[in-house]
Parts: sequence; structure tokens; C-alpha cells
Amino acid sequence: MVAKTSYAAPSYVPLDTEVDPIPPEDATPLQQNINDHTGQWSSGICACFDDIQSCGMGLFCPSHLFGMNAEFLGSGTLRGSCMTHFILFTLINALCCLLTEGISFGLPGCLIAPYACGYRRTLRSKYNLQEAPCGDFFTHLFCHLCAICQEYREIHRRCRDSDSNSPGPNSAQVTPPLMQTIDSDSSTD
Repeated sequence: MVAKTSYAAPSYVPLDTEVDPIPPEDATPLQQNINDHTGQWSSGICACFDDIQSCGMGLFCPSHLFGMNAEFLGSGTLRGSCMTHFILFTLINALCCLLTEGISFGLPGCLIAPYACGYRRTLRSKYNLQEAPCGDFFTHLFCHLCAICQEYREIHRRCRDSDSNSPGPNSAQVTPPLMQTIDSDSSTD
């Protein structure tokens, strides 16, 4: 069985000629990062079902997902950011819901928006992303769970694409054997 490849040999360039550093217009790069030149998010704010794992984590464990995002950005630790998010979002929401018999459910959740929008701003500046669909504060105020899922998807896709050239954790490292020499003894009796 013969494997088909799409390898094309480079064109011959004599040593005494100068090479044009600009590639021809029809040449395509081997890999392009997601929307690097446009500043667009790789997925929309409501594209939670594109990645079921982040959707489930955002719905059932939003504090953990938020902590993972914060740890990647270097703005906090997983445990610290996770606990702060848990206190500001989950506990205060549940407490107010219980005390007011469900009347003010979600109102105290707006306490998380000023905290979370700083992380979104850091992510946007790191990847030069647009402030979309609206400002960072209002995105987290009205769509907090969707926003942290979108941020996780963006981080995950950008990391996966930047590491595609480097070997992954499941790829084997191949090292050549050491050079061995045999010393011949000329003194044999």
C-alpha cells in the first residue's frame, strides 16, 4: 500500500542569486491561527453547544470553569478564583433566593459582573479581541454563564492551535541511540 502525500519539492535557487523574501500571492501558509488578524472571537457568546464539555461545566460548575480561565490568564489561582466566584455568585444568589422566597433571585448575581469583567478584559487584551457583543461588564451582567463558557472555548482553541506544531502529551519522543564504538585490542596473545 502506497501512502499519498502532498509534498512539493522547493524550487531550485542558485547560490549566486538573491531570493525574494515575499512569497507569491497564491502561496498558502501551513497554519493560520484563529482570527488573529481580525480580532474576532472564535465562537459567539451563545455558541455554548459547540463545546458540550464547557457547556456542562458552565452550567453545573461555573466557579470551577471560571477558576480555570483565571489560572490560565495568570490573574489568579484555580482555588482562589474558584472560591471567590463561588462566594460572589452561588452562595449570595442562593442566600438571597432563600431569604426573599425567590423574589430577588439573580439580583445579587450582579455582584460577580465587576469581578469577572476584569478577567474578560485581560483575555481580550492578550489575544487582541473585540469587546463584543457588548462591553465586558454588561456581557457578564446579563450573560455571565455564557461569557465564561465563551472565554473557556477561546482559551482552549487558541492553546490547541498554538501547540499543534509541538508534540502533545500523548505523542512519543523519539531519540536516536548513542554512538557506540568498539575499541579493538591489538595485543592478543
